[in-house]
Amino acid sequence: MKYEFSARAHTLQSSPLLSIRTQMRRGSLISLAEELPAEELFPLSLLAEAASNVITANAEALQYGDPAGYGPLREWLTGDWFKSKGVTVDEGGVLLTTGSQQAVDLLSRVYLDSGDRVLVEHPTSPGCLQALRMQGALIIPVQGDREGLLPDHLLSQIKKYRPKMLFAAPSFTNPSGNLWSLERRKEVLELCAAHNVLIVEDDSYGDLHFEKYDQHPAKRYPSLYALENVSDGGHVLYIGSFSKTVAPALRTGWAAGSPELISMMSAAKGMADWQSSPLNQRLLYHLLDVSAFDLREHIALLNREYHTRLKLMVELLKRPAWKGSSYDLPKGGMFLWVALPQGLDANALLKCALNKGVAFLPGPLCCVEGGGEHIRLNFSHPGRDALLLGMNLMSEAVTEFTARN
Repeated sequence: MKYEFSARAHTLQSSPLLSIRTQMRRGSLISLAEELPAEELFPLSLLAEAASNVITANAEALQYGDPAGYGPLREWLTGDWFKSKGVTVDEGGVLLTTGSQQAVDLLSRVYLDSGDRVLVEHPTSPGCLQALRMQGALIIPVQGDREGLLPDHLLSQIKKYRPKMLFAAPSFTNPSGNLWSLERRKEVLELCAAHNVLIVEDDSYGDLHFEKYDQHPAKRYPSLYALENVSDGGHVLYIGSFSKTVAPALRTGWAAGSPELISMMSAAKGMADWQSSPLNQRLLYHLLDVSAFDLREHIALLNREYHTRLKLMVELLKRPAWKGSSYDLPKGGMFLWVALPQGLDANALLKCALNKGVAFLPGPLCCVEGGGEHIRLNFSHPGRDALLLGMNLMSEAVTEFTARN
């Protein structure tokens, strides 16, 4: 039969990422494209121990669970971990989700109608753009610099479009790696609060900070949620994930905010999947609270290694093939956002790179419009040898593509 898909379903049509992931599963390329942590740094032995203990301790671990998420894990999250970041949450103000992506999707379902206007950073997360497009939102970009969103442009976009929501990642924006200044955070929060714009603050990368490993970054860079310090009726929904700091396959993220918002998102989650995996959440809780695993020490390890890989990537970008390219060196996160040498197009370059066995994310996937002059490179996932080989292949692709043109 001929299937008649909805108009919104066509936003899910094939993208370069699908081709990259297919080839990744075949082991046929080096990927600098995806949002992946380093597999060799996963706490495998402690995860195995936690899994064994959780499954053998109580068969309830394999039963349906609370739609809001495993209670002890929510308590752990809202206890010392959130408090160390200056975050307090009212009772009923936390929902455990299947990664931070689901938090964006659930909120979009209950908060947006087709045609509602949503502001996003330019550039921004590809996953966020996909979720908003699927909901039929009109997406409006807001310009920024290394300090964060430009308040004047934000105000003009608010007045012009009267948006319902702003999606932002003040701590190491995907893909630019920008870290907003404290002053800029306060200005953005003040403008959105004054005009009744809900801020969805993604802090998934906030702990991946490459400066002063002995100092918790949250103390120097408070979240917008912490700055407002209003749980019930506040203007910020605070979302994040353990995917970037522990392991993606545990599929555990969170949304924290007004109990009214969380209640509606929980209802939507009940329609979507009832609850995220109780087994995964129990396993994660055992790892974090019972085992010898120390999350802060683990994050410090990640930061040292990722910083080393970033420096290696930057050195490799000094080769002649990359003459004319530019980037701002991020202080954390997983990505380098590179402006290509003049005359190069990201999508066309990707085809050449894939033929050589290496992939990257083309800039248009991170932009409401345009972006063809940029690419996003992930430095966290490939090991140092793979990173070196991948960047060598990228240099060959750039040289070959330039020669053709």
